[in-house]
Amino acid sequence: MKIAFHGAARTVTGSKHLITLSSGTKILLDCGLFQGMGKDTLPLNESFGFDPTKIDMLILSHAHIDHCGLIPRLVRKGYKGAIYSTPATKELTGILLEDSAEIQRDDTRFINKRRAKQGLPPFEPLYDLSDAAQAIDLFETREYDQWHVLTPEVSLMFTDAGHIIGSAAVHLKITEQGKSTRITFSGDVGRYNDAILRSPAIFSQADHIILESTYGNQLHDQVKSTPDSLYEWIQNTCVKKKGKLIIPAFSVGRTQELLYALNQLELENRLPSLQIYVDSPLSGEATAMLKKYPQYFNKRIRKVMESDEDPFHFKGLHFVSSAEDSKRLNELTQPCIIISASGMADAGRVKHHIMNNISNDRNTILLVGYCEPRSLGGRLANGDKEVKIFGEFYRVEAEIGQMRSMSAHGDYDDLCQFLACQDLSAVKTIFLVHGEYEEQISFRSRLMNKGCNRVEIPSLHEEFSIE
Repeated sequence: MKIAFHGAARTVTGSKHLITLSSGTKILLDCGLFQGMGKDTLPLNESFGFDPTKIDMLILSHAHIDHCGLIPRLVRKGYKGAIYSTPATKELTGILLEDSAEIQRDDTRFINKRRAKQGLPPFEPLYDLSDAAQAIDLFETREYDQWHVLTPEVSLMFTDAGHIIGSAAVHLKITEQGKSTRITFSGDVGRYNDAILRSPAIFSQADHIILESTYGNQLHDQVKSTPDSLYEWIQNTCVKKKGKLIIPAFSVGRTQELLYALNQLELENRLPSLQIYVDSPLSGEATAMLKKYPQYFNKRIRKVMESDEDPFHFKGLHFVSSAEDSKRLNELTQPCIIISASGMADAGRVKHHIMNNISNDRNTILLVGYCEPRSLGGRLANGDKEVKIFGEFYRVEAEIGQMRSMSAHGDYDDLCQFLACQDLSAVKTIFLVHGEYEEQISFRSRLMNKGCNRVEIPSLHEEFSIE
C-alpha cells in the first residue's frame, strides 16, 4: 500500500491525499483548492499530480473549499466514482461549490477586462456551475460512528471532528491479502472549547494517522473571550474613529461564530447601534443550514437557545445578496461592520471592500483566522505597507487587526488531546499535513517526545510505502 500527498503538503491548502492499494484500487482523501499561493496558485490548481480517471473513490472530510474546492475540476477531468461524506457536508459542499464557481466566473470577468486593455490573453476558470452540479450528483452520504463497507477491501467510518458542521475524521479499515490496516485521516481538528460545536470525538486505535498541523507550534489566545475582543474593535473603529470595520471571514464556521458573538453582545446590552452587513450570499445560506443541525451544537449554545430562539440574529443585521447591493456598501460613509468572504481575503467580495477602504485610516481590516502568508490577508498580517489587489497597488492606511481567539483549528494542545485516545507507541506512522513547514518541524518534536515512533512531513507529491 502507498500514500502520496498531492496537496496540503508543507502548506495549509489544497488537501489531497491518495492511497493506492496493492490491488490497484485508488482512494482519494479530499480534493481541495490551493488558496493564497501567489503566482503559484493557478498552476497548482490546474494540475492534480495524478490521473483523475484512475481514482476509484473520493472520501471528503468536510466542506471547506481548501478540502472540497477542486472536486468539480476532478469531475471535469473524468472522475466518475462515488464521493463519500456526512449528510451535512454534502449539503454544505453543494452551496460552497456553486459559490466557488460563481466567484471564479465573476473574478475572471473582472480580471479579463484589465487583461484585455493590456493586450494579454484571457484567464479561464477552473470549472463552471455545470461541473459543480455534476459533482454533487456523485455524493453518497454516510452517518457518523458507523462502519460502512465500501468494497471487500475498504470499510469507512466517520467521527465528528468538531471543526465545522458535518466535519469528520476519516477512518479506514483496509484489508490486503488477509491483513487489516487501519488508517485515520484527521481532516481538520476543531477546538475543545468551540463556541458552537461539539468537541472532536475519540476514535479506535489506528496503525497510521494523517494529521493536520495548522497550529502545531501555537496556543490560541485565551486571555479575552471572542465577544470581549470584538467589542474592543467595534469601539475603536466604529465608535471612536467613525470608520468601517471590515472582517474577512470564511462563510462556513467563522461567519456564524462572529454572528453568535455579536448576538451575545446584544444580549449583554454592549452592542452599539450600528448597521452590520454580512456580504455573502453563501454566508446566508450556510447560516440557515447550520440551524438545521442543532444536534451537533455543544451544551452551552443549546442552553442559550432555551431563551434565545435564534442565537445568530440581532438588531441591525443585514444579509446582502445582490452584487449591486454589495457595491453600494462602498458608498456608505457612516460607521458600520462588513463581514464578507473569503477568510484569507484572496477572493470574493471582501477583496473589493478591502480595495475600496484600505487607504482610509478611519477603517480597520480585522483578520479572524489563519491566512496563508502569500494571500492578501497574510500580507496584511505581515505588516506590508502596500499591497497589490486586482493588478493595482494600494497604500495600507487602514488599521490591520487580528483576533487569534477565533480559529476553528485546534492548537497544539487540542491536537495532542485529539491523539490522547491513541497508544502512540502502537501508531506506526504519523504524517503531518495541512501546516507550514516550520510549525510542522516543531510539532514533530513534540510528538516524538510523547512517544511516537515515526513522524513524517511529506513534501508535495511525495509517496510513501506503508505496511
